[in-house]
Amino acid sequence: MSIKNRTKIKEALNSTELNRTITVKGWVRTRRGNKKIAFIALNDGSTINNIQVVADVPSFPDELLRHITTGASVSVTGKLAPSVGSGQNVEIHAENIELYGSADPASYPLQKKGHSLEFLREIAHLRPRTNTFGAIFRIRHTMSYAIHKYFNDKGFFYLHTPIITGSDAEGAGEMFRVTTLDMMNPPRTEDGKINYREDFFGKETNLTVSGQLEGELGALALSDIYTFGPTFRAENSNTPRHLAEFWMIEPEMAFYDINDNMDLAEDFLKFLTEFALGHCYDDLLFLNNMYDKELLDRLKSVTSTDFKRITYTEAIDILSSSGVKFEFPNSWGSDLQSEHERYLVERHFKKPVIITGYPKDIKAFYMKQNDDGKTVRAMDVLFPRIGEIVGGSQREDELLKLETRIKELGLPEKDLKWYLDTRRFGSVPHSGFGLGFERMMLFITGMSNIRDVMPFPRTPKNAEF
Repeated sequence: MSIKNRTKIKEALNSTELNRTITVKGWVRTRRGNKKIAFIALNDGSTINNIQVVADVPSFPDELLRHITTGASVSVTGKLAPSVGSGQNVEIHAENIELYGSADPASYPLQKKGHSLEFLREIAHLRPRTNTFGAIFRIRHTMSYAIHKYFNDKGFFYLHTPIITGSDAEGAGEMFRVTTLDMMNPPRTEDGKINYREDFFGKETNLTVSGQLEGELGALALSDIYTFGPTFRAENSNTPRHLAEFWMIEPEMAFYDINDNMDLAEDFLKFLTEFALGHCYDDLLFLNNMYDKELLDRLKSVTSTDFKRITYTEAIDILSSSGVKFEFPNSWGSDLQSEHERYLVERHFKKPVIITGYPKDIKAFYMKQNDDGKTVRAMDVLFPRIGEIVGGSQREDELLKLETRIKELGLPEKDLKWYLDTRRFGSVPHSGFGLGFERMMLFITGMSNIRDVMPFPRTPKNAEF
């Protein structure tokens, strides 16, 4: 049977044209019945909902039916008819069943019983077949599309920034090295150090932690650009909020000041949330009922409220006078921890918060300095249950200030000459921010562990599948 004649299960379930013959293909979720009739729940991943296939047992060979168990893959041709049972409007009365691949019911790990998320991480090659991960990965696709739609509709250009880089945009030093040298016998310089001049790129290179610096180059020619791609951080952290490989959305905009930047970030986050509610409702409803009873209400609340905007100094004052004994002390000059961020969002303001005016000593070198000499035009967007979901700033556009800051931090100026050139030649005010895609997915899905919103998570000591 040609694929041209296949009907997706989502389409079949929504069809009002009944009593016609169709062909569906998918994987068996369950099979029940007796010697006369079999009920097969079939799913092809197009929707969280299964379609029920009704098979007249005597009409099919025993050898065929014996292999139609949970996990098997089949093609079913039959009449799409109104369902006499509850739970679905239509069902398929099977006329022909073709078995593609069987699954040993004794060893197939995805049985009808519930499985813990921890167990499913161990079989990440099969977990997309579960309701939970089918829902998450469909939402992930829809959110990816929404990101491109948002920026395209606003006239932004999608810029492909390099994954292999010779610069450390964040200055953190936690980067994965890229090399073709023989690590058992690398070439060395006269003083015994590894001679990277003999390496593929003739210098030390790493996997990128951010496309921002290159993104700025694009914005200073095309005005409005965005990047959306994988980024990497060799941070030895096993928390539920960290991955070694993750995806970032990083818009950069010429002629935007910090207020324009905040406006765009708020509008963008509201758009994504509204898009999820409008296009993924069945999947979100399932996750709401299974994992987080407040998920749908929380998503709706974000779309209908203005984000609260405060300065870092105001945030410190609120935390200091809260009477709450935090695990991490807070005082002016210290970075905000997740517990501080969530207190501001969930308990004090009870809405998303944008904080600006951070101390320059805890922020990156490229952020625009304020006239007070102590703070920079940074912004962090804080969300319920997540804490920081967006980080950004107005970028420093004055050459002298940027050079001075680079020297203060001991950064290699020669490696940033190309970046400084954009301040030498036609510099303009500009801004940008980064949204961690997986953190947005945590918010949209209500999941509590970032490993559960990435198809194949990369974490310390884990690079399976």
